[in-house]
Amino acid sequence: MEQFLRAGIISSTHGIRGEVKVFPTTDDAARFKEIRKVFLDTGRERMELEIQSVRFFKQFVIVKFKGIDNINDIEKYKGCSLYISREEAAELDEDEYYIGDLIGMDVFTEEGHFGVLRDVMETGANEVYIIDSDSHGEVLIPAIRQCVLDVDVEQNRMTIRLMDGLIGDDNR
Repeated sequence: MEQFLRAGIISSTHGIRGEVKVFPTTDDAARFKEIRKVFLDTGRERMELEIQSVRFFKQFVIVKFKGIDNINDIEKYKGCSLYISREEAAELDEDEYYIGDLIGMDVFTEEGHFGVLRDVMETGANEVYIIDSDSHGEVLIPAIRQCVLDVDVEQNRMTIRLMDGLIGDDNR
């Protein structure tokens, strides 16, 4: 399990007083109002930053960090990800998972190892799991009860049922 979960990505600066536009990667952007600190991943290190203020503009969250009062101090972090600790993350309901916990998970069918979950695509109706299959290449599996039988985050393991039509042949 990941200790840190990505909450957003700094897309650009906003004004000259050190504010940034953050594209939220969380289901609920309003959660930024509750978050006290984030970890900025620079690629070389993770810097802890305290959130001073939050407001919203279109699909972005405008964030001001304590101690960063100039555009020149924050501009170099455009494109960097912001993470929160698992303790600050929202509580999940039963059968809900953090995407960061799912990526890289080993996927099995009744017959054995099927592949590795590479990504999660969010659609209007339900999420779709993108699995790199050992024998079928990229396979898209809808995240519905009929297909996803079990998810064990502790064991990094998912068990699925391949419904008719999900892969190109019936040799499963």
